Amino acid sequence: MKSKSIFADLVMQMKKLKHPDHFHLLAAQGWLELGNHLEANEELEKISPELRAHPLVLELRCEIYGRAKLWPSCVEVADALVRIRPKKSMGWIQRSFALHELKRTQEAFDSLLPAVDKFPDIWTIPYNLACYCAQLNRLDDSKGWLEKAMVIDEKAAQKAAIDDPDLKPLWDGMSGTMWRRE
Repeated sequence: MKSKSIFADLVMQMKKLKHPDHFHLLAAQGWLELGNHLEANEELEKISPELRAHPLVLELRCEIYGRAKLWPSCVEVADALVRIRPKKSMGWIQRSFALHELKRTQEAFDSLLPAVDKFPDIWTIPYNLACYCAQLNRLDDSKGWLEKAMVIDEKAAQKAAIDDPDLKPLWDGMSGTMWRRE
């Protein structure tokens, strides 16, 4: 899902990137879609230095760092994305997820909380907040956030939640998940 939205942005903003930089960006996207973040990174390195701070380049770089589990770098790039593209959810979500992976879960929660009102139709924001609350042992809050995610997209939230280890404290407190596998 993320890749398709990035690809749509690539097509819309191609005019801003000159040849051959736009080809390197498309190649990086292709490598990422094929699951090869190393080759994707190599393609981004071929982009002109002055364009490496382009938002689309940063979005791909953030995704590459996430797949490589380079969490400090992911936080840094995602933070830059939040500053330069505050109306796009990707930076907000990636930054908080990377903070959580760095065991800075309270900070992840605090940094994602303002995004709830900015992106009311994106289920992953309340879902991630539910995960962070579960990990912080705030189980009532976790359940509330999970319910909000389900209001936005019930099937996606259920599918993600059923095996998510971050929600284990919530499930343990409820004697298991509230759903069955289909």
